[in-house]
Amino acid sequence: MRTNNSKVRNVIISVYFVLIVLAVLLAIIFRVFNELTPNPLITIFVLVFGFGALFFIVHFISKYFEYDSDGLKVVVTNKGLLLSDHFNYREHSVEFHKDKLIGFKFNNYLVYKELVLFIKSSNGHTKKERFNVTLVSRKKRKYIRQSLSKMIKENRKSKD
Repeated sequence: MRTNNSKVRNVIISVYFVLIVLAVLLAIIFRVFNELTPNPLITIFVLVFGFGALFFIVHFISKYFEYDSDGLKVVVTNKGLLLSDHFNYREHSVEFHKDKLIGFKFNNYLVYKELVLFIKSSNGHTKKERFNVTLVSRKKRKYIRQSLSKMIKENRKSKD
């Protein structure tokens, strides 16, 4: 099974555009905020901190996710969403044989969702690999869960 969240790219570009327009708008109406507090430094600090926090959250959440379980190996990839065509930044990729999968779980936080894979390494230890699946649709997460569950079931059956 192959799946990814490539269609979400336009939404993230739109969110960045809205954030930039919001920053320009806040700069223009700075005088309104300036009347609320006598110290303009506090106002600037609040506006810059708020915009920076929003920008960081969007940047942290916006990752491309690809899952491919066709063949003997499973390939799971996370990478940056915007500049990933030109730069190979923020990339995290794991390729493993299907029989090495021990378990998995989905963690749902307030604004962040992650997939945790438990993979048996060559020396017998268990490795945890974490992937950002925040922008993957619920339907695709369900298909990924079914595929991984099927692999674990087959691994347990072959082990016995």
